Amino acid sequence: MEKYVQIDKVQMVFDTKQGPFVALRDIDLAIRQGEFVSLIGHSGCGKSTLLNLVAGLNEPTAGAMLCAGREIAGPGPDRAVVFQNHSLLPWLTCFENVHLAVERVFGQSEGKASLKKRVQETLALVGLSHAEHKYPHEISGGMKQRVGIARALSMQPNVLLMDEPFGALDALTRAHLQDELMRIAQETQSTVIMVTHDVDEAVLLSDRIVMLTNGPAATVGEILPVTLERPRDRLALANDPEYHRLRGAVLEFLYHRQMRPAA
Repeated sequence: MEKYVQIDKVQMVFDTKQGPFVALRDIDLAIRQGEFVSLIGHSGCGKSTLLNLVAGLNEPTAGAMLCAGREIAGPGPDRAVVFQNHSLLPWLTCFENVHLAVERVFGQSEGKASLKKRVQETLALVGLSHAEHKYPHEISGGMKQRVGIARALSMQPNVLLMDEPFGALDALTRAHLQDELMRIAQETQSTVIMVTHDVDEAVLLSDRIVMLTNGPAATVGEILPVTLERPRDRLALANDPEYHRLRGAVLEFLYHRQMRPAA
């Protein structure tokens, strides 16, 4: 489907003490089913605001938003969100944290054995079968983030929304989870929309990179197709001229065409 997620002329205005604040204006974007799209831009350009609109956490001031041909009118299990903060409940095990989501979505239609199987299969998908009985304080930051991803995937969402999911992790853990995300997205054929500040991450993971102009009143400045073949190997791409061309195009947009004026 060429327009699985459809954003038409969307505007977002917040009421503040200083008056109306226009965060986003005239956002037009169509995302195909199974596509991996990254949103990138300077801080304050409305990347997370746009993601929250797709998630249904906020309602646009103007414009229309559709997912699978239906209006986005609030949060729903068809759109799962992974935040930078994993937001695990500390008194529940990894299994129990994921089970909460599974029970919420499938509890009315499936039995306990089926729910348990769903949780175990999703934990296996992110490589955490061995840690299902551990509590959040007993596992690393990268493992906590994997549990957050597993919780989102366990709902079998049509769209996976990720807000800088690896931003708080060290470089090696981040690289490992990027590779895992590429594998999972390919295996599940998920439609993924990810907010990132990391140019290399955007080029490595994406089918298209949506570059937003500076806020306020940010809009889509440019959309860059990423035609690198999949599956992708980060070591092989280190010497790939096309990878470096794409990386340079994003940097050119961010640091020349959208350079912030000095304070």
